[in-house]
Amino acid sequence: MKISTKGRYGLTIMMELATKFGEGPTSLKSIAEKHQLSEHYLEQLVAPLRNAGLVKSIRGAYGGYILSKSPEDISSGDVIRVLEGPISPVDFTEEDDLAKRQLWIRIRDGIAQVLDSTTLHDLISYKDEGSQNDSYMFYI
Repeated sequence: MKISTKGRYGLTIMMELATKFGEGPTSLKSIAEKHQLSEHYLEQLVAPLRNAGLVKSIRGAYGGYILSKSPEDISSGDVIRVLEGPISPVDFTEEDDLAKRQLWIRIRDGIAQVLDSTTLHDLISYKDEGSQNDSYMFYI
């Protein structure tokens, strides 16, 4: 399964809104400029997110978008499903033998489990523990 730019940029929008949660609306223009993306493309992506109830639009000079729920209550799976559709590596057909069908189901369920257990809060508070540059002091 490959996540398209719709899913990736949609997650970018949602992470930016999660970062600013509780601070008021964020404009798509500011997100587009920060990430060097097309504002027009982001407008196309935010519409289904709004229709799904994940974001709210605020009109006016200082308007923009806010999350409709807290970042802890929105999973990356919620965002990906709205923008990409159902999570499935292949279309199941009647011709598939039982072993292959079971493999596709396990792959689908594994992907869904990771996406559904990762919230926007998890994404914006992620720290790469493995690549910290610990400086060691040696005395001779």
